[in-house]
Amino acid sequence: MTVKNLWSLLLRKSKLYKYRSTFKVLFWLAIISSYVAAVLPQDMAPTIGPLSDKAHHVLAFVLLGLLLRLAYQINYWYALIFLMGYGAFIEFSQLYAVNRSAEMEDMAADLIGSFTGLKLYKYLRKVI
Repeated sequence: MTVKNLWSLLLRKSKLYKYRSTFKVLFWLAIISSYVAAVLPQDMAPTIGPLSDKAHHVLAFVLLGLLLRLAYQINYWYALIFLMGYGAFIEFSQLYAVNRSAEMEDMAADLIGSFTGLKLYKYLRKVI
């Protein structure tokens, strides 16, 4: 089964409702795991190969944006506001985490990832 066929199966309007509960579970697992990874001390935090911290932020928020729109019928702007609030919450939490620091660059990476994930969902809905 190709990736296009898989997306076609998952994103068809008649089939999407059937998988919505699965996407909700995946979304909340992604939220919880991304928060835990964000507040762990830097030496204990998981990494994805040689990618930079900003790339981790972008990838995490692309996934969160896509899963959010797949799991919930939420307006694009509300989804963007929710994800930016979550990104701000992570940065605020890092002020009090051991060996972590809050950075505005992380918020910018979160915004780029959120925007990309939400647009990816919109693109996939149009294409498939």
